[in-house]
Amino acid sequence: MHKDRSPKESEAPTARELSETLAHFQATGTLFQLPICGTLYTDGIRYLAQTAKAYWLLTDASVMGKSLMDKSYFITVDFKRSTAAEKEKIGYDATITYSDGNGNILTQQHYHITDFPLDELRLYFVDNTLLLPSEY
Repeated sequence: MHKDRSPKESEAPTARELSETLAHFQATGTLFQLPICGTLYTDGIRYLAQTAKAYWLLTDASVMGKSLMDKSYFITVDFKRSTAAEKEKIGYDATITYSDGNGNILTQQHYHITDFPLDELRLYFVDNTLLLPSEY
């Protein structure tokens, strides 16, 4: 049997709605695993990946997080979209900065193009697990 969806249900949430929903995720007992690299991730990260079609973000953050584990046990993953002026100057649509949570930048990844719906987002990579700050 086919169930019809209302237009609202089939539309992707706005960036504001996505941010508000992500803030409500708390510690979870359910963990999922990325098959490519074995990284664990939480319900909130799963929701983000599915809703924003951002499995690329999970994969990139996981690979970088794993490569930086010898430099810091706790890693912040900060996505930031460039302003129009920044993009013109540096040539990148977005940057992900990986740090130790104390302001020490470990590395950065630059993206020429992204369709990620948020302008900014912080994730944590701790003990081979990717999670939202509200889930830490």
